[in-house]
Amino acid sequence: MKSRSTTTFAAVAIALSLFSGIAQARPGEGGSMGSRGSRTWSAPAPTRTSPYGAAPMERSIAPRYGMPGQSAPRYGNAPMMGQSRHPFLTGFMGGMLGAGVFGLLSGHGFLGGVHGLFGFVGLLLQIFLAVIVIRWLFALFTRNRNGGTGSAGAFPVGAGNSNGRTAPSTLQIGAQDYQAFQTLLLNIQAAWSQQNIPALQGMATPEMVSYFNQQLGALASRGERNVVSDVRFLQGDLAEAWTENGYDYATVAIRYSLIDLTTDMTGRVVAGSSTEPVVVTELWTFVRPSSGGAWLLSAIQQAR
Repeated sequence: MKSRSTTTFAAVAIALSLFSGIAQARPGEGGSMGSRGSRTWSAPAPTRTSPYGAAPMERSIAPRYGMPGQSAPRYGNAPMMGQSRHPFLTGFMGGMLGAGVFGLLSGHGFLGGVHGLFGFVGLLLQIFLAVIVIRWLFALFTRNRNGGTGSAGAFPVGAGNSNGRTAPSTLQIGAQDYQAFQTLLLNIQAAWSQQNIPALQGMATPEMVSYFNQQLGALASRGERNVVSDVRFLQGDLAEAWTENGYDYATVAIRYSLIDLTTDMTGRVVAGSSTEPVVVTELWTFVRPSSGGAWLLSAIQQAR
């Protein structure tokens, strides 16, 4: 009898571990992270796709302020949120370090390895050159305009709920924007599966890329790899959209299905299924310069 109980307990434990793996393997690992400007620590408005709202943010570089008796804190000598802090540059070093750690864990060395005459000096030179390149790319990016086109797909246009909020400036979201959100959903999942950090850097803020780096590095440290496939956008609608401090923000509720499979380095299935899709509802926040530019993913929150 005791042996049977032990066997039953072990089977339940394995099933629970597999379920946890399914829920937490995809990009974001089923958590709530990122930044939504001044609304980071407030709940997005409920929508038809996510009628019970979103889970609170668990990880963010945005300071907590606005509570009674609490003023906006500073990061060292950095300006307060809502002044000149830049959402695209914030978290840059975290992204660089995350890429370095992921490189070490995946066998490519820190930032591709240090194999030169000057050793550590060469590493410092690589970092210095990387900073210069990133600053140049950022300057180039902010001058580009978002030229994508497309239909609204399954997004109910105008289905958001402002929840009575007054924003610095409301923002109109059109069919072209909804198409961009849907495309980013699919392309970010593909880049994640390919462990393509440069591609992710072109579709998400440095803060989000740093989280993805950490998650991919943790998988690699366990000798595992997560691959998502057959991603299908099912439904989506707008929770809220606004402009503040020269940047546009849009939070949308998205329901999609995908094959979520985690294997070890031999190809043995650790979690998930190669045939059974899972359905996910999340709220994704996107940001872009108000002067023009491509949308970037800046936060993921789980629906309640």
